[in-house]
Amino acid sequence: MTTLVTGAAGFIGMRVSQMLLARDETVVGLDNLNDYYDPQLKRDRLALLAPNANFHFVLADVADRLALDELFAKQRFDRVLHLAAQAGVRYSLVNPHAYIESNIVGFTNILEACRHNNVPHLAYASSSSVYGGNTQMPFSEHHNIDHPVSMYAATKKANELMAHTYSHLFGLPTTGLRFFTVYGPWGRPDMALFLFTKAILENRAIDVFNHGQMVRDFTFVDDIAEGVVRVLDKPATADAAFDAAQPDPARSNAPYRVFNIGNNNPVQLMSFIEAIEQAVGKVAQKNFMPLQPGDVPATFADVSELEAWTGFRPRTSVVDGVTRFVAWYRDYFKA
Repeated sequence: MTTLVTGAAGFIGMRVSQMLLARDETVVGLDNLNDYYDPQLKRDRLALLAPNANFHFVLADVADRLALDELFAKQRFDRVLHLAAQAGVRYSLVNPHAYIESNIVGFTNILEACRHNNVPHLAYASSSSVYGGNTQMPFSEHHNIDHPVSMYAATKKANELMAHTYSHLFGLPTTGLRFFTVYGPWGRPDMALFLFTKAILENRAIDVFNHGQMVRDFTFVDDIAEGVVRVLDKPATADAAFDAAQPDPARSNAPYRVFNIGNNNPVQLMSFIEAIEQAVGKVAQKNFMPLQPGDVPATFADVSELEAWTGFRPRTSVVDGVTRFVAWYRDYFKA
């Protein structure tokens, strides 16, 4: 098996690549190493993959159509895992053009490359953010997602719509993966766990939004990666029972699927902070602040569809996951 992993220098991309390489598969990792956050962290992730002879790195941007066309002309892929994207809800309020360029233009280029090169399966990162203003919990793939509350969420919903179009028109099997608040070692510096750990160790106050009244379905990166690999192994198929008169958002008469990948165990933000304090060994100073534009108060994943399709459901506890992150942080930064 040869898999193209876009965003291979990213948090999830690195971990999935490690799992595929551990199965003696070939991974072609593509990344543009942009400076949305410190590129050195990305280079250090790649350094973990580089010693494996089955890993090949390509420095390129998915928004560069010519570079993608050249790559697909040289190499045949058994499947493509598209993780490269402009991430972050709050940054989308500041620089929406970055999301259009990476998440819309880049995804179009990936779809076209897969279509014209007969790729057997495209799996791609969506997000729990697509549930937007929904308040019915837990979030299910069967729910309507017509009310995004950030540009980031809107681009991820657009990705799902674009993928369905290609599945319908060209028979390209596509699987969207709605990640729920991923955390763990090698995580992104703009995520809460990273920011909180850094601030507590440096005796600085942390910003606690919505006055602490937030709930998140925190999902450990190893669980995310395991779910991704299992989905990669089982391409989407058309649902013969799909009823176009009463369309189910989770089903299609095209080879198209979407899955939640979450811990199915929502945690109060204050409990999450307590787990960090326990792992660090210090109590955090807290600045309580209002809910930020684009944020939602709560997320909670129904993962029954993922379990039925792959036999897997995430299980890592927040206490275990946070402890492992803090140990990595102390080691990496010599903190």
